[in-house]
Amino acid sequence: MSGVVEAKLAELGFALPDVVPPLAAYQPAVRSGAYVYTSGQLPMVAGKLPVTGKVGAEVAPEEAKELAGTCALNALAAVKTIAGDLDRIVRVVKVVGFVASAPDFTGQPAVINGASELLGAALGDKGVHARSAVGVAVLPLDAPVEVEIQVELAED
Repeated sequence: MSGVVEAKLAELGFALPDVVPPLAAYQPAVRSGAYVYTSGQLPMVAGKLPVTGKVGAEVAPEEAKELAGTCALNALAAVKTIAGDLDRIVRVVKVVGFVASAPDFTGQPAVINGASELLGAALGDKGVHARSAVGVAVLPLDAPVEVEIQVELAED
């Protein structure tokens, strides 16, 4: 099933990917009441990380921003497994982004804008959210970025 949100993603040049299989003992997304919480999503494309390393060293901030958008796309795919249809999203409530950062890199908010901008473009006002952007020493598989989202769904 595909609706308005997926049509908007297609118009933007994106296709909703298959859900990335968990790397450990967790689920890609879970529902509690009206909310769906995703696990942290890496910027996997076709089962692989397109690039690894620290932002501000091996990975340019602009490239990391694009990768954060990929993380958000993967998060939407995880939400769809629970919601059935992304058009059921009432709003994106919170985004948390982690940036594997070189010691002197302080541009985490600009990197995570890649996720925020994709959600806004796909969902309009429903994509406006609260957010944290955190610099970390290392992420799983040496990924440059990881993003998790919380969304509210319309009632069944």
